[in-house]
Amino acid sequence: MPAQDSRWDPEMLAFSTMMEARAAALPPIVLQPPLDEARLLNDGPQLDLSQGGPAMAESGDRWLPIRGRRLLCRFHRPAAGPLPTLVYIHGGGWVWGSVDTHDRLMREYAAGGGCAVIGPDYALSPEAAFPQALEECAAVVRWVARKGAEWGLDPARIVIGGDSAGANLAMGAALLLRETDPDIRLAGLLLNYGVFDSNLDSATYREFAEGYFLTRAKMRFYWECYCPRPADRLNPLAAPLRADLRGLPPVLLHIAELDVLAAENRAMAERLREAGVNVESRLFPGTAHGFLRALSHVTASREAAAGGAAWLKRVFG
Repeated sequence: MPAQDSRWDPEMLAFSTMMEARAAALPPIVLQPPLDEARLLNDGPQLDLSQGGPAMAESGDRWLPIRGRRLLCRFHRPAAGPLPTLVYIHGGGWVWGSVDTHDRLMREYAAGGGCAVIGPDYALSPEAAFPQALEECAAVVRWVARKGAEWGLDPARIVIGGDSAGANLAMGAALLLRETDPDIRLAGLLLNYGVFDSNLDSATYREFAEGYFLTRAKMRFYWECYCPRPADRLNPLAAPLRADLRGLPPVLLHIAELDVLAAENRAMAERLREAGVNVESRLFPGTAHGFLRALSHVTASREAAAGGAAWLKRVFG
């Protein structure tokens, strides 16, 4: 059950209580590979959260030839092109989530930002450990920059975004592309309550360790799945708070207040500013990790999505 805390946004508390009740009605999730059944139990109660929201001129799945396989990508286009593109990477601890759980959020960004959105259905951990998902997401960005015109996209206007582990992959992809493809000039990074470090002993990890949806124990499990080799958890592409952040594009960073990751998100905003990066950050009081799932339930979720869309319009020009 949610922790007793006067700081809860009332709508956020009601949503968290509802989701806890849904989970309690299902068999317990066993956190042991293989995770096929666990993913059905985890993601199933979230699928209806993607219902509603804006209609697109085109919505569907397309396939890209990425790293020797066909990678499914959700594609949303609100109007005829050529359109700027948001490559949006779903969260879920690198273990859960899909383009289905994040479909409505992607459509909100497409409609409000006046852009196409591509959501990579990247390989999940622990079956695919670091750096596979990172390399797949970076490859999608490369494809948009090289061949996006084939889909009616403007290859010169690309933002990478994501939430939670997706924000980690977005930042990691930007850092990787900075080194491998310096000719790709990103327009921005849209980062929602991201995983930016493997240190599980920050002030907010201690304060919100249990009772606020994302627990310290869950984050330990996610890191062990994504980076089973402890040395990889120190790699700046996996833990970007440890990276040289100079030269990155403008960043929008949204932070949930009641979140084990809040401290590292505030630290990331500060590190980016110290590196000379243009950063806009906003704290959403009383919200918990993953609050952007609650677009039909929580006003702050809709405000965050609208704020992200307005920022996209500005950086795309």
